[in-house]
Amino acid sequence: MQLPAKRKPIRSGIERAPRREWSRHRRFVRSHECCVKGKNGHECLGPIQFAHVRTGTDGGGALKPSDWWAISLCTSAHVTQHNMGEPAFEKAYGIDMKRLALEFARKSTDEAMKAVMREMGLI
Repeated sequence: MQLPAKRKPIRSGIERAPRREWSRHRRFVRSHECCVKGKNGHECLGPIQFAHVRTGTDGGGALKPSDWWAISLCTSAHVTQHNMGEPAFEKAYGIDMKRLALEFARKSTDEAMKAVMREMGLI
């Protein structure tokens, strides 16, 4: 018995969203020290993690922000960021997480990610 011919995929015409994950950029961010090391008496504990900045970025309720919205935090600082909430975390440690994330993105080794950001007018 012969199978029927494969059908052609139906195109919806909806444009795909830009990529959100960039592994080279993730490695670049994790290669730095914790962004709050030594601030307000913070002692870094645990390995460096890739911490997304959620407030005022392109994330949503169940949607992680694009990887260009991320900073390097040690495990303890990352847990504190989530427990305190970002506005309180920024105030407690005197940092601007969005500004830091954009600086990481500008200096990233991931040229493909930066090209997408340039197209979107972010850098």
